[in-house]
Amino acid sequence: MKTLSSDLRERILAAYDRDDGTRLQIAQRFDVSLGMVKKLIAQRQNTGDIGARHRFSGRKSKLTDMHYRKLRELVEEHSDKTLEELRSDLGVACSLTAIHNALLKIGLSYKKRHLTPQSRNAQTSRSVASVGRKT
Repeated sequence: MKTLSSDLRERILAAYDRDDGTRLQIAQRFDVSLGMVKKLIAQRQNTGDIGARHRFSGRKSKLTDMHYRKLRELVEEHSDKTLEELRSDLGVACSLTAIHNALLKIGLSYKKRHLTPQSRNAQTSRSVASVGRKT
């Protein structure tokens, strides 16, 4: 579904303000749905704006600021917990990906690391041996 132009939005509301018919008749005249006319009228009443509101669309996160704080505390106390355990301790119904993304958002890495950094001086692999002898 395409976004209605601001010109069309203004004409729909102008027709409504002039009382040029019912909302259904206005919707039919401008070839839009009745729901769109209702939404436009309500949006103007609530916000005073009639522009497109794409930034408010989409699914809202189940994780609140309180969940992020609790998640940080859980990881600081028990850094070896799995994503499933963290989700269970948070008490929120969400995917494991949501927990992983939340950890990234608050700057925590879930990857387990060794306590000491890897030595850059130590040999990590043998040198490549020759494949065979030429005779």
